[in-house]
Amino acid sequence: MKNHNLTAVTEFILLGITNLPELQAPLFLLFLIIYLTSLLGNLGTIILTQVDPRLQTPMYFFLRHLALTDLGYSTAVGPKMLVNFVVDQNTISYYGCATQMACLGALVGTELFILSVMSYDHYVAICRPLLYTVVMTPRVCWILVVIPCLYCIFVSLLLTTKIFTSSFCGHNVISHFFCDSLPLLSLLCSDTYDLEVILLLASAFDLIFSLLVILVSYLLIFIIILKMNSAKGRRKAFSTCGSHFTVVTVFYGTLLFMYVQPKSSQSTANYKVASILYTLIIPMLNPLIYSLRNKDVTYVLRRTWKKIGIIFERYIPEESQK
Repeated sequence: MKNHNLTAVTEFILLGITNLPELQAPLFLLFLIIYLTSLLGNLGTIILTQVDPRLQTPMYFFLRHLALTDLGYSTAVGPKMLVNFVVDQNTISYYGCATQMACLGALVGTELFILSVMSYDHYVAICRPLLYTVVMTPRVCWILVVIPCLYCIFVSLLLTTKIFTSSFCGHNVISHFFCDSLPLLSLLCSDTYDLEVILLLASAFDLIFSLLVILVSYLLIFIIILKMNSAKGRRKAFSTCGSHFTVVTVFYGTLLFMYVQPKSSQSTANYKVASILYTLIIPMLNPLIYSLRNKDVTYVLRRTWKKIGIIFERYIPEESQK
């Protein structure tokens, strides 16, 4: 039975990634580069898929929302983590911690469902190409994004509300670099059984349901690919799915490592490494993976870069003459 203490918690102390002084500056520079790369990559993806006529298809509609979620949860974590490297004690307010946890939970859950929706989109495009425009209408695309998003917001708010209306008994040191549900549960002095059940059920449903959609979609795609007589058709099908499959493997592998392994085998170091992967590294890699492996995106990027070059060629000589 935990000892009750009536001391109110008004802020939390984030211990960060490491307490070794010699690593603070190198890690700050490393994660600053990672975050800025993620920021530019995802913003670029959002802008390109929004304004370029060539990228006005359901696939890029979902890619744009994937970039939005990546940008959202990397920004919810990244700046606050960077602060930890330059201050002696990184604190976050009570409501700031609750907001960070709620945003992170909603956005990560939404990303799971967007990845599953993208696999369904690939299935329709490859296995039902003649019905693609009939099935994947703009209205259907919005429904496939909005409904999972609302569900994830509801679950995240429910869990956040239950945690932050419980008693912390004066314990406010979080052995992590952001406010996550598992470290916060260890600070509660009240019974956490109900919270652990809600967290387990929500995490299991999100992971299993979305992963099941992805596996079934790719199984059906693989069967269709094996039946194709054209080597060119098979290459095109694999090219369509390659980027998405890479992202899914890394993202789900990281989350399964974090939440499926038993508590007894978890270590703080492993938990932090996995958290860095899914909150910062993966949002940085997603735009790079889709850009490097997607001909439409690389074409639009090259064309945009040429336009920028033409603009500079026109105006820079005029300024130099002045």
